[in-house]
Amino acid sequence: MENQENKLIAAQVDGEAISPILPAHIKNYLIDIDGTVTDDIPNEEPERMATCWPFLDALKTLNEWYDHGHVITFFTSRVEEHREVTEVWLKQHGFKYHGLLMGKPRGGNYHWIDNHMVRATRYDGKFTHLVDKEVNIQVFEE
Repeated sequence: MENQENKLIAAQVDGEAISPILPAHIKNYLIDIDGTVTDDIPNEEPERMATCWPFLDALKTLNEWYDHGHVITFFTSRVEEHREVTEVWLKQHGFKYHGLLMGKPRGGNYHWIDNHMVRATRYDGKFTHLVDKEVNIQVFEE
């Protein structure tokens, strides 16, 4: 797996260092696993994590994004004790990725607040390349 640090650009504001950023043409994808790239498997049934099949459209698209230089990080509600079975499964099925973050809060209804640009795409049964679409979003009052 390629190291994400190799893509980061040093940044400064008013002569002071700030957190590095990715080049504008590189996206930093955070991808859920259960219900997004495979069946929706709850943590209470970990035996299914080793035997489920990937959604082939997700596998193909994510590997294409990786091959185009984007950063792929799986961000899952699976707990740390499921890391090994998850890593073996990802490797067995040929997923290319840079990182795996365990312990995402369960329950959905996510609202991410960050000092960097955040875009969200809800998976709804079909994994394809992304297209532009105008929508309404919630933002902080000015």
